[in-house]
Amino acid sequence: MKTTAFSKYKIKHLLLALGLMSMAFGYPKQIKNETPPVVIHDPCHIDNNVFQDGEEIVYKLYYNWNFVWLSAGEVKFKVKDLGDRYHISAYGHTYASYEWFFKVRDYYDTYIDKETLLPITSIRNIQEGGYRLYDKVDFKQSQGKAVSKRGKTKQNTKTKEYQLDGCMHDILSIVYFTRNMDFDAYQKGQKFPVKIFMDKESWPLHVKYQGKQEKKKIRKLGKFNTIKFSPEVIAGEVFDENTEMNIWVSDDGNRIPLLIESPVSVGSVKAVLKSHKGLKYDFSAKVN
Repeated sequence: MKTTAFSKYKIKHLLLALGLMSMAFGYPKQIKNETPPVVIHDPCHIDNNVFQDGEEIVYKLYYNWNFVWLSAGEVKFKVKDLGDRYHISAYGHTYASYEWFFKVRDYYDTYIDKETLLPITSIRNIQEGGYRLYDKVDFKQSQGKAVSKRGKTKQNTKTKEYQLDGCMHDILSIVYFTRNMDFDAYQKGQKFPVKIFMDKESWPLHVKYQGKQEKKKIRKLGKFNTIKFSPEVIAGEVFDENTEMNIWVSDDGNRIPLLIESPVSVGSVKAVLKSHKGLKYDFSAKVN
């Protein structure tokens, strides 16, 4: 096999999964005659009552192949308050012990409007094996446009303008927008939509709310009361038919993703909360 399962399943898919309401590890499943998603929140505006300047969250990434769990890498999320906007960054990398298999150095930076939590500028600087990508997108939300400067490097890009269908998120802004959603307004089993712009396309996405759960154990951190979600995916190079992904979020004011699990075509993957600091609220979801 010329490409490994993990090389197909890049760290960007874990970042998407941590977005909870994003496309997660694949594209949205299109099912005919299904009940449409419920739209309760305003997709163009939400108040931030969840995160603050200085918040840092780190996830450890695992890949399971032939019943052996491998510690593959980490993703660190950081928040910086810039006055009228937030700078959200994420750095994903593989461990040195894993890099004989596949090496990843991914940098993500998004600047989001404080009033709406919609992206203003999104930057991806990707190094995955021999693959390189630099993609800077300036969002003109009021005009329904996005301008992308995209190429192998920052010095070698082509500029192209895209039309947006309504208010649009990127790979990071969706994480922080949806953490602020009022999940108490949804009933168990309901689905809700979000839209993100990535890789030159807009994606309408659905996520199923699975309700509140109790006492989910997180390795080395203890047990937590959680809220569970299931993003829909479709079969392809990463997923088999009827694959189901599950995401557990802390049931407290912080709404932090704690655990993400999903099978893939070869083995399975998970992202587990490793550490946190600078949270706005006490981590009250933890069960003593």
